[in-house]
Amino acid sequence: MEVNNRYITITNHIQGSAKESDFELKVVPLRLSVEPGSSKVILKNLWVSIDPYQLNRMKRYSSSQKTIQSAVRITPGQPIDSPGVARVLVSDDPEFVKDDLVAGFVHWGEYTVAKGGMLRKLDPEIDLPLSYHAGVLGISGLTAYAGLFEICKAKKGDKVFVSAACGSVGNLVGQYAKLSGCYVVGCAGSRDKEETDLNSALARYFPDGIDIYFDNVGGEMLEAAVANMNTCGRVAACGAIAEYSEGAKRAAPNMIDVIYKRIKIQGFLVTDHMSLHSDFLSTTTDYIHNGEIKVQEDISSGVESIPSAFIGLFRGDNVGKKMVKDCR
Repeated sequence: MEVNNRYITITNHIQGSAKESDFELKVVPLRLSVEPGSSKVILKNLWVSIDPYQLNRMKRYSSSQKTIQSAVRITPGQPIDSPGVARVLVSDDPEFVKDDLVAGFVHWGEYTVAKGGMLRKLDPEIDLPLSYHAGVLGISGLTAYAGLFEICKAKKGDKVFVSAACGSVGNLVGQYAKLSGCYVVGCAGSRDKEETDLNSALARYFPDGIDIYFDNVGGEMLEAAVANMNTCGRVAACGAIAEYSEGAKRAAPNMIDVIYKRIKIQGFLVTDHMSLHSDFLSTTTDYIHNGEIKVQEDISSGVESIPSAFIGLFRGDNVGKKMVKDCR
């Protein structure tokens, strides 16, 4: 049996901000069969994650492209892979059978052909919506959990500042921190633009200084956070969305503050913290079942909506985890 597989790709490498014209919908035939011994699995994509880091993969060059496999440069015309949730249609991997539900890297499209070893079968005992496995129980959730607790060692009484606090990671960092007894302030897209003096604004919200800054933005926000940090403050450098576009101002925190306040600024990738996955999943699932974490999702429908959903991330359009469902 053969189907038409529709997927989104880039028409050229992107310089500056992404535009609708940088993307196109391609249609290619896909035979629903796999070669014996290939260990390949054919998936029907159900939920696709939309994340700002993909912009660095769409550029002709970014230093991030040579670091890990999930950051490699995207070739125009080729499918774009991203975290998501899918249903198994055909499998040559003994770990998966038809109709299994899986999480892993899928394409921005209707179908994905993947190696079974790159997928995780979903636990049917976790009685929560499938979309959660592409967001709060997926990469976004683990990123928030690892950054706050492993990198920053958050504890009761810490004063925590979170940028992009309405985004997929930031909103969870804020909730985890509050549940841990921290004082938390977050900032988000449109609100940032209302504050002309970030340094003074942070001093107002943190009269006793900042212990932890979870950075999703970079740029001037990082500079202001460092200026207001306490001695032995901790910064989890998770993202730099303000710096992803060409020509954007790069962060230049006051290094005298960093040195004399003994501030730790640590970049991290969620792939370095997969050992936390079991604890993260158990803790977060309990929080959700108990109503202590409010899941925020921003959902679009259909493959055609993917470009606009992606571009909207850089305008601050989304509240919570941005995803696309019904990829058909």
